[in-house]
Amino acid sequence: MLTRRRFAGCALCAGLGLIAGEAAAQAPGITRTILKRTELPSTDYVSVLARAEIAPGALVARHTHPGIESSYVLSGRAMLTVAGREDQALAPGDSFQIPPLVPHSARNGDAPSVILTNYVVEKDKPLASPA
Repeated sequence: MLTRRRFAGCALCAGLGLIAGEAAAQAPGITRTILKRTELPSTDYVSVLARAEIAPGALVARHTHPGIESSYVLSGRAMLTVAGREDQALAPGDSFQIPPLVPHSARNGDAPSVILTNYVVEKDKPLASPA
């Protein structure tokens, strides 16, 4: 099972972890806050809404999710690396989706970034795993 400490080191997860309610997870240069966790009716899935604040130059280590990640850049700039795709430069107003189990990482630019992310993942699996 993924612990809070191990989890904090692996994700953009945004939103990142099966952490209760309003709790936050920490990794060097990354502060993640789970805003809302909702079990989807009549399914084995949960929706996790999270906010990630990323320090200038911080690296979001390569990781995967057991479901779809949909993100929106509120502020800052970063370079997103997704397996099988060309790197994507991110700026405020950009959005991106990452399919289940696809390894990805990001390197933040020279100013703080804030990213809002919604994950739709299987309930009984860790939100993120190192890749």
